[in-house]
Amino acid sequence: MTTFSQTPSQTVGPYFAYGLCPEQYNFDLKSLFTPSIADRESAGQHISIVGQVFDGDEKVIGDAVIEMVQADSTGRYVTTVAEARESGFRGFARVGTGTDPELRYVVDTVKPGSTGSDSAPHIDVIVLMRGMLLHAYTRLYFDDETEANAGDDVLALVPAERRATLIAKREPGTSNTIYRFDIHLQGPNETVFFDL
Repeated sequence: MTTFSQTPSQTVGPYFAYGLCPEQYNFDLKSLFTPSIADRESAGQHISIVGQVFDGDEKVIGDAVIEMVQADSTGRYVTTVAEARESGFRGFARVGTGTDPELRYVVDTVKPGSTGSDSAPHIDVIVLMRGMLLHAYTRLYFDDETEANAGDDVLALVPAERRATLIAKREPGTSNTIYRFDIHLQGPNETVFFDL
């Protein structure tokens, strides 16, 4: 008996499934990008970002695609392919929540450095999924960067009562450094998204 794969959603274009994250739809293709921003030999503190994406009913979404862009451990963005190959730091990752048995996204990277005196260490996050006509932009900050977060110009634009939705929390009791960052698309715990 033939098993058919899911057809790409037309609401976000015909290439969403097999063009962005084919593994989560069981296509026999490899993604152009991986969930690893930095190789093990890259300089800096190696960390993992783990989270889930929730809809307005607090149900886990199993077919979201997460993209992350960040500076390296010194606060510099990668500008050339040669630089990325030499350092082992790509500065970009893409992962689907449907590639994990627990419907999580897991991204391996190094903790970013500050890109300026008015910027705390952060990772830019893009959320895509079926039915969303436009992708959503947000940012991830770190709960152990309290002083830097207080001086971040972008975080200061967010109402104080909503800033916690942008803070990744370090998980205690793990041998590796893991930060948890769940994304809520709607509802009382809705993550702050930016209008870019």
